[in-house]
Amino acid sequence: MEEVIVKPVIAKELLESLQTKIEEEKQVIVHCCFPASPFLGNLIRIWNSTYLLDNQSDHKSKLIHAENITIYPNWTAVPFMQDFWFTLVFSGLPRDCKSFDLKEVIPEEGGFFVESIKRNSLDVYRVKISESY
Repeated sequence: MEEVIVKPVIAKELLESLQTKIEEEKQVIVHCCFPASPFLGNLIRIWNSTYLLDNQSDHKSKLIHAENITIYPNWTAVPFMQDFWFTLVFSGLPRDCKSFDLKEVIPEEGGFFVESIKRNSLDVYRVKISESY
């Protein structure tokens, strides 16, 4: 005789709380352009202490993954006179976030900084990187 498995009933409150957790785990993808430079031998890297800072709260989204750029202490060579693209993946932003800054928080000058990035529904962005001083 076959055993009948009955689908469990999950309380509505539990399902709603799980949905909140799923939304908190959304990731933010930022495609970054380091503009072409007339100088030979440019090197760049990203530090793990790079965040998305919500402009409306104290929330900081952490860097999860970097593609096509090395993590400190290693360096990536930038091609001469070509825009250089890399991608950063961050933990999710709060649902009510309207804009945020990308900031590399480092113990030296020259950290990457992009101010007031307007939030969109896809949480995928293309930005031009500049250095903060």
